[in-house]
Amino acid sequence: MTNTVLYERIGHIATVTYNRPEALNAINAELREDLDAAWVRFRDDDEAWVAIVTGAGRAFSAGADLRGGGAALPHSFWEVPSLTSLENGLEVWKPTIAAVNGYCLGFALTLAASCDFVIASDRAEFGFPEVRLGVPTIQGAVRMPGRVGWSNAMELLLIGERVDAARAKEMGLCWKVVPHESLMDEAQALAERLCASAPLAVRATKEVAWRGQRGAWVEAIRFGETMRRVANATEDAGEGMAAARERRAPVWRGR
Repeated sequence: MTNTVLYERIGHIATVTYNRPEALNAINAELREDLDAAWVRFRDDDEAWVAIVTGAGRAFSAGADLRGGGAALPHSFWEVPSLTSLENGLEVWKPTIAAVNGYCLGFALTLAASCDFVIASDRAEFGFPEVRLGVPTIQGAVRMPGRVGWSNAMELLLIGERVDAARAKEMGLCWKVVPHESLMDEAQALAERLCASAPLAVRATKEVAWRGQRGAWVEAIRFGETMRRVANATEDAGEGMAAARERRAPVWRGR
């Protein structure tokens, strides 16, 4: 990784930061590679339980850098991707929080919609401008109807105009809108609340919730019961029951 994306973990909370503030964090080839690497790093780090993704400066990300920012986007940027990035389907069962501090456009909006929680600054703006440039939105078109409903998705995808944070919350895209100055504090507080739950149980629950929406009911329940048995065999499950009996806070170890 270079410095186009920053990755920092404090305790069990990782923060991933788009870091091209001079270009409104527009995504060039280098940033795209660094962002993918950051998500793989988070996924594979056993001590990282929750991730917050945000942008440096006054934007979350303005989307694809059509000028390349000194590094032209490869043709593969627009093609069917490998599953190495969160917005394209990398399976990350740990909780993820998008702390949207400004413009969140195109590919960046697809990433935010891939997160479990979107907390928006009251200065944030969201949009898919691709149709105004003569190109279709693909990953966003796949994700958004399930996230915000058909008509709201079509508003974003087909009109190509930006919407403010209040409209994004009304759509169901944002979980919460907060004053700009308190955005990261709110994201951090949510991450800490998530860390109070057993990390392996959280991951199992998230995976069951995700897969359960995409398969038949019986298969989803069978998969869920299998995951329950696996989770119940962990040290954390024993710790949780012991802590409940002893009326104390559990100490999770992620194993």
